[in-house]
Amino acid sequence: MNKPKIVRPEECQPAHAVWFDRKKYVTMNFKVQKPKDVQVDIQPDKIVLCCKNDEDDVIYNELYFYDTIQINDSRERVYDRNINILLRKVKPDFSWPRLQKDLAKPSWLAVDFDNWRDWEHEEDEGKEEYDRYADMILDMAAKKGGAPDMDDLSDSD
Repeated sequence: MNKPKIVRPEECQPAHAVWFDRKKYVTMNFKVQKPKDVQVDIQPDKIVLCCKNDEDDVIYNELYFYDTIQINDSRERVYDRNINILLRKVKPDFSWPRLQKDLAKPSWLAVDFDNWRDWEHEEDEGKEEYDRYADMILDMAAKKGGAPDMDDLSDSD
């Protein structure tokens, strides 16, 4: 087992986090106001996050994953109000029933129901039509030099 790169500080608190599952990725969002000194250690079986928030509180989260992830294709991005983590699954098309290995859910972790989809039972019907529609919108935006107006989407031309 890899030795952690980040040592747990003596006085710290966890950041609230939400997660959702996709076919190839799992996404986590840690809610931290104006994060600074951000350290993220993504390992095949766990993640460790350590940073400070806008009030200089030390934030520390550690979580063992339900299944393994590919560390080379996983990444983090720091925003003004959260830290987004994208984890590439080793086994794509395999639904994770929970994020963590342990059955007991930490109090700081929740499901992101705004982004949750039951992709496991979805069919790819309509995907080709959606891709054509998205390409059409992007082409229209490129020709106009910006985002399309709602009038551009009407059929009455």
